[in-house]
Amino acid sequence: MSAAVSVRGLEKSFNDLHVLRGVDFEIASGSILALLGSNGAGKTTLVKILSTLLRPDAGSVTVNDFDVTEHPLEVRRSISLTGQFAAVDEILTGRENLVLVGKLRHLGTPGALADALLARFGLADAGSRRVATFSGGMRRRLDIAMSLLGDPKVVFLDEPTTGLDPEGRLEVWKVITDLADQGTTVLLTTQYLEEAEHLADRIAILHEGRIIADGTFAELKKLLPPAKVEYVEKQPTLEEIYLSLVGTTHTSQPGTAAEE
Repeated sequence: MSAAVSVRGLEKSFNDLHVLRGVDFEIASGSILALLGSNGAGKTTLVKILSTLLRPDAGSVTVNDFDVTEHPLEVRRSISLTGQFAAVDEILTGRENLVLVGKLRHLGTPGALADALLARFGLADAGSRRVATFSGGMRRRLDIAMSLLGDPKVVFLDEPTTGLDPEGRLEVWKVITDLADQGTTVLLTTQYLEEAEHLADRIAILHEGRIIADGTFAELKKLLPPAKVEYVEKQPTLEEIYLSLVGTTHTSQPGTAAEE
């Protein structure tokens, strides 16, 4: 598959702080790349460069075959960015948030587009409610829905499940999987290893400003010595216990306000 995102020799410093020190990777069209790294590894800086919010110091970066420095407007027309915190207006309803973004993007029939996205993200019943009453998972789904207005070819998700409960995380996981199934290219930054393992086609590890590993989960496992075969009793994880007890009912049902 062709590369929707290509990064070669990317460098970025802030005064004497060298954040990115020669980053190289590609993302195939219609695939999900999970970018792992601890706090301060440079993940958000990298996403800002890819989305034209920061200029690189050196190296080449192309998104949909457009150079982010030479053709930033073309890059912006073909991408969408969802940050670590949901960029939704709590005073407006879910539908009003979508319509507002549709008008800002000069899209035709923003109301119809809003209704379609509310249905697609399981928010149709909550569309007329103020976002202040939404749960964390609902806000994040709405935030991602807003970023999809205009059908961007590439979506950057910067730690989209930070602060969500287990149910909210599963909701967002499904949204991300559906995006890739429909041909959207996704760059996902995360600190949750199981999230990368569950969602990503490929995983890249950013450490001290460099990509130190890049491959499928199966390929990365081969970097370690062969596993020893041991017979142990598998105990349920806390997440499995929690979800078993509370169920996986969508938080978009009536009566699931943020304060519950």
